[in-house]
Amino acid sequence: MSSASMKNRLLWAGNKSQDSGIAEMEELPVPRNIKINNITCDSFKISWDMDSKAKERITHYFIDLNKKENKNSNKFKHKDVPTKLVAKAVPLPMTVRGHWFLSPRTEYTVAVQTASKQSDGDYAVSEWSEIIEFCTADYSTVHLTQLLEKAEVIAGRMLKFSVFYRNQHKEYFDHVREVQNNMMMPSVKDNSGSHGSPISGKLEGIFFSCNTEFNTGKPPQDSPYGRYRVEVPAEVLFNPKTNLYFGDFYCMYTAYHYVILVLAPDGSPGDEFCKQRLPALDIADNKFLTCTEEEEGRLVFRHAQDVILEVIYTDPVDLSLGTVAEISGHQLMSLSTVNAKKDPSCKTCNISVGR
Repeated sequence: MSSASMKNRLLWAGNKSQDSGIAEMEELPVPRNIKINNITCDSFKISWDMDSKAKERITHYFIDLNKKENKNSNKFKHKDVPTKLVAKAVPLPMTVRGHWFLSPRTEYTVAVQTASKQSDGDYAVSEWSEIIEFCTADYSTVHLTQLLEKAEVIAGRMLKFSVFYRNQHKEYFDHVREVQNNMMMPSVKDNSGSHGSPISGKLEGIFFSCNTEFNTGKPPQDSPYGRYRVEVPAEVLFNPKTNLYFGDFYCMYTAYHYVILVLAPDGSPGDEFCKQRLPALDIADNKFLTCTEEEEGRLVFRHAQDVILEVIYTDPVDLSLGTVAEISGHQLMSLSTVNAKKDPSCKTCNISVGR
């Protein structure tokens, strides 16, 4: 069933079956053995079993869809309004689709009633079915490609750069040297960015930056993440043996926009993870981050000027491949994107699925 036709068939229903104009009638079959499948970030298919008696009298299905209560949720926030849907009785399984009430990677509960519309416009309804729980999916590569295309529009011109850099506190680098045998190890990506991102909480990597100051061509001297910085020559992490993937596009209620890219050595576990979930980019020809071979085989690197790039490298990195030094600027904590939530109202970086 198409999204448009489903939208036409789904209407807001009353909050309770006992509302005026709705009467209970035991003869209508109660849905049993509810099954949810074909789950995406903003749709699912639902089917169920029911007694054959009075089946021909069923004209509509009432669907009660609710976000599952999060025990850590803020008790002072308004609760999400439950979604009560009325659908014309169609052959099962039935597709429920709608980005206006379904969000990606979110747990929901669902229950169903069968209903019969009477000649006077009232409904006779069955009892509610059992309550079923399910979780919507992450963004698919189709949705990520839509985000990618939006990000390309504002990426701006390309500037040359020569190093990837990573800021942390002094204690981090001491720990790498003393405990991790000089190896910076990948860790699981936090939940910053789009809520439907398939890499949040799943992909392991090391966060690097590569943006440069327009007037100097060098990394900025300020950072949100710590006063110590390791700089690694760009060719160590990014070369023809590295695959590049688009991961996300978001903002945090500011004018700045962020693009998450993933660098994965060819054939590595991180590369296999990304191949199945993220749009691949041509390392020599894309709008965000390029590696091209120029005169005498020399590699030249460029980054987009008008977005802030967050680069995730999926393999361990030996600290001795770079240099560590203290920055001369400030630690700007307000610019940190750790677990940052995406602005769902921004027209520049949102697509028409759940946020």
